[in-house]
Amino acid sequence: MMDKKEIVGREEVFLLVHTFYEKIKKDDLLGEIFTKTIPVEEWNDHLEKLTDFWETNLFFVRKYKGNPIEKHQKVDENFNALISQEHFGRWLQLWFHTIDELFYGEKAHQAKERARNIASMLFFKIFENRPSKKA
Repeated sequence: MMDKKEIVGREEVFLLVHTFYEKIKKDDLLGEIFTKTIPVEEWNDHLEKLTDFWETNLFFVRKYKGNPIEKHQKVDENFNALISQEHFGRWLQLWFHTIDELFYGEKAHQAKERARNIASMLFFKIFENRPSKKA
C-alpha cells in the first residue's frame, strides 16, 4: 500500500484519474458503458483529456478543451436513455474511494466536492436532453 499524499499537480491528478478509471472499467454497473463507448486504442488519449479536465478544475490551468455535457448526452442516447442516478452515484462512490485511498488534504476535498457538483449537473443535463415522453 502506498502512502497517501496531497494533490499538488498534474502527476497526482494523473494518478487519481488513471487509478479511478481502472476501477471503472472493472465495475459491474459502469464498466460496460465506458468500455463500449471508448475504444481500447483511445483510452490513453481519454485519460490525458480527463487529466486535463481535472487539472483545470483543481488548479485553474487552462488545459481542458471539450464539451462534457454534449459527450455525456450522446452516451445516454447511445444507451437508450438508460443512464440513471444509480450510475452517477456509483461513479461518485468509486471517485471518493479512489481519492481516500491515495490522497488527503484540501485538493482531495475539492476533488470530491467538484465531482459531486459535476455529477449532479451532468445528470440534470442528460435528463433535460431526453425526448419528452408526452404524446
